[in-house]
Amino acid sequence: MRAAAPEPDLARTRALVLAHGWNSTCYQLLNPGLARWFAPEGDAVVGYRSFGGVRVAAGAPVCAAARLADVAAAFERSARAASEGVCWFGAEARLEAVYAGAPGHALVQLGAQPVWDPRHWSAVVARHASVRAQLHRARNKGVAVREWPAARAHASPALRRVLHAWLAGRGLPPLHFMVEPETLERLYDRRVLVAERDGAPVGFALLSPVPTRGGWLVEQWPRAPEAPNGTAELLIDGAMRALAADGAAFVTLGLAPLARRAERPPAADAAPLWLRALLGWLRVHGRRFYNFQGLERFKAKLDPDGWEAVFAIAAEPRFSPRTLWAIAGAFGGGSPARTVAGGLGRAIRTELRWLTG
Repeated sequence: MRAAAPEPDLARTRALVLAHGWNSTCYQLLNPGLARWFAPEGDAVVGYRSFGGVRVAAGAPVCAAARLADVAAAFERSARAASEGVCWFGAEARLEAVYAGAPGHALVQLGAQPVWDPRHWSAVVARHASVRAQLHRARNKGVAVREWPAARAHASPALRRVLHAWLAGRGLPPLHFMVEPETLERLYDRRVLVAERDGAPVGFALLSPVPTRGGWLVEQWPRAPEAPNGTAELLIDGAMRALAADGAAFVTLGLAPLARRAERPPAADAAPLWLRALLGWLRVHGRRFYNFQGLERFKAKLDPDGWEAVFAIAAEPRFSPRTLWAIAGAFGGGSPARTVAGGLGRAIRTELRWLTG
């Protein structure tokens, strides 16, 4: 049994995603909080959020590959007609190929995402004792993973408790846009694997389809504070094996922000000096807000088959502070200053816990 069918605007978006979705984040266009622009021809959709006079688009247009450049240009024209700029956030190789070297567009690499063929996963586990050790830790503590029907996951207060406890422990207030946490209301074609201990959920993995790549994005894997070590690895192991059994050929855990893997030559990255300095500072000091390096290490230890570059592509000759402000506003759901202030408060509390611990 599937969760309830989406309302008309979402149904139209869902049909286009299932027909043409290629970007790993394509299914996130069904998440709450996004505006949706449809091409006049009716064959394409762009999800976005406007902030500070910039439309921050989620990933790339969802359309046939042959239409990608035309649809992206049409969306940018519609934004200009509304006196707004455009930034394609989370763009991958297809849109990079459209805009690399194009006048009036600046590409900045955000990081990289690891990718696997899940049919190779058993070999990954076999050759990495550290991964096997984490799986054994969770299993020895009584954790088991199984898939729940969408209707059950949608209605489960226990999964929401896990999610909200996990969010409360993050370094920043809950973010939205392309990291929207409240997705259990809109499962539709998603799959949910649940880690249970003594019959109670202690974590879950939310899988979103990437239809034209025959694959899936592991969009979330929250764990409760009491989840034993190895629960995250056991959830991913369960996802890989289930997807391999169903014939999937592509799995990603999504963007590792600031990861320097799959880096392009300097000429291909138009990040200005001020932005390179800011990103460098975040790599060194950002752990107080978000453990970027820890997330990258976690994904890397699972031995992906490769890494794919992920970009922000701004429709301007040089990436500007205005665009960065708009991205922060899109994710924060409001004033970036308020989001940073909330993050500083959490960072101070984290520092105090470290000191007293």
